[in-house]
Amino acid sequence: MHKKTWFILICLAILISGYSIVQYFFLDAHQAGFVKLKLMLNSTLSSFWYIMLYLHILSGVVALVIGPFTLFSKFREKNIKRHRMIGKIYMIGILLGSVSGLYLAFYATGGLVSQLGFGFLSIFWLITAFQAFAKIKNKKVFDHQKWMIRNYSLTFAAVTLRIWLVLFTVLFSFEHFNLSYSIIAWLCWIPNLIVVEWFIQRKLNIMKHQENAKLQF
Repeated sequence: MHKKTWFILICLAILISGYSIVQYFFLDAHQAGFVKLKLMLNSTLSSFWYIMLYLHILSGVVALVIGPFTLFSKFREKNIKRHRMIGKIYMIGILLGSVSGLYLAFYATGGLVSQLGFGFLSIFWLITAFQAFAKIKNKKVFDHQKWMIRNYSLTFAAVTLRIWLVLFTVLFSFEHFNLSYSIIAWLCWIPNLIVVEWFIQRKLNIMKHQENAKLQF
């Protein structure tokens, strides 16, 4: 990963993570826009729903912030032991975040379309993490890196979700929020996967050209 890209990722991750921690753990979570909106649309939210929300936020924040450090090649090469330790913490964050996210998806604002969007996000979040873990267990380092990139693109949905929310609010206000949110439930992660898949394929093509150039010599 290029240094500039890594720097942008970590800045956005810290910004969103800091906002979430302050909003839900230091201030009154009931006053958060997300919760207030759900309380307006639903009569009650169970105590277990709040537990899962806090678990999702905390584990998601951990994964969001430390994820770029697992992807930055220079840090990885110079700190193998730390990379492994951070990787384990990251995987725990994904496990807890995806399970709690799948539960929360059943109560997503916007109806069935939103529920499916966030539900599939949680499922693919867990699957890509499992694939990354399985590849490194089999010592397939490059395949492990590819799946980690895919996985972090889904982790980064926490950032792109809020970017799309701001954009849709500016363009369409709150008049059609349910429709907007059902679109954002898919828009926050599918483009991320498309972009990283293009990046991975581009990287593979560069490596093939380099290998072919070596063979010609």
